[in-house]
Amino acid sequence: MDLAATPGAAVELEQQGKFPEAESAWRALLKTHPQVAEAYAHLALLEARQERYKEAVPLYRKALALNPAMPGLRLNLGLALFKGQELKQAILEFQPLLKAQVADSPERQRLIILIGMAYYGLTEYASAAPYLKEAAQNDAQNLPLRLALAHSCLWSKQYQCVLNAYHEILTLNAASAEADMLAGEALDELKDDVGATQMFRDAVKANPKEPNVHFGLGYLLWAHKQYTEAIGEFEAELENDPKHAQSLVYIADTYIQSNKDGDAVPLLKMAIKINPSLALAHLDLGIVDSETGRSEDALRELTIAEKMTPDDVNVHWRLARLYRTLGNKDQAKVELDKASTLTKSTDDALLKRMQEGSAHLPQSQTPLSTPVTEK
Repeated sequence: MDLAATPGAAVELEQQGKFPEAESAWRALLKTHPQVAEAYAHLALLEARQERYKEAVPLYRKALALNPAMPGLRLNLGLALFKGQELKQAILEFQPLLKAQVADSPERQRLIILIGMAYYGLTEYASAAPYLKEAAQNDAQNLPLRLALAHSCLWSKQYQCVLNAYHEILTLNAASAEADMLAGEALDELKDDVGATQMFRDAVKANPKEPNVHFGLGYLLWAHKQYTEAIGEFEAELENDPKHAQSLVYIADTYIQSNKDGDAVPLLKMAIKINPSLALAHLDLGIVDSETGRSEDALRELTIAEKMTPDDVNVHWRLARLYRTLGNKDQAKVELDKASTLTKSTDDALLKRMQEGSAHLPQSQTPLSTPVTEK
């Protein structure tokens, strides 16, 4: 066997930082000894160090098949899957490792965080919450963990959990705008209008540049028909983010409520151009078109809104009125029947409004900067 094709020589090259040479040495070793699990494990590690996680995974799996008892191998496989966003597979690797850990061990805490954040990344927030809660309890100073826990509890409708996490966050950062917003959203879901509004006012004071902070306060003011102040907040959000489509829609809706349809239409069209999936924009355009005699345009917009929000009574009622105007009594009755069997859902809740089209709310996935490096 050539000296360069020995495990010791390959490891020495790695320790010297000569990674291309080390990779060549491991591959040379495999040509003559294809069943050496250590070679596959080290090749996988070299790929992972270059953030080539998809390439690392099959190498780790090959090493694991050859030597399932190799220390740290399954963890490193799980980490490569986690970092490569193959989160379901990562959980399958982490779960058996977690069961083998003793209570309160550092390795258990690390696995708890990884599993919790993997579920978080999958948007399985109800599954993420218990892991993140345990992780937060074991790390009293970890602010990102508590924020991730609060988000998970909010999106899985565990509102008291959000408020509990909020109070813990305040002990670490008394001026956390994000925490104030989370608490405000939870209080809004719990129908505490005064408390929710105050939380968002606190958030604006803590950080007026926090994404969505002005929109959240503006929405609560809009919901209570405090339109003048609401418009000010929506405009402040647009100063932070000129493409914040939600703010454009709610300014436009406020104009409609104030019989300023002409001012609303260009804002609605601008919002739809930015984000065509905003049902309220299509509904409001349909309303304006109906009232100005543009029946064909109104039918198009209201039909789009109905497809997006089939449980919204107002959409069906508006369609029924339009069909009646067009002389289509049968279709008008269909829409009225739909409206009569529905009760207004909670689609107008702040949580729903802030999730629609917002880049600030999680969406894929691993916002917590967890130090997870391969062994």
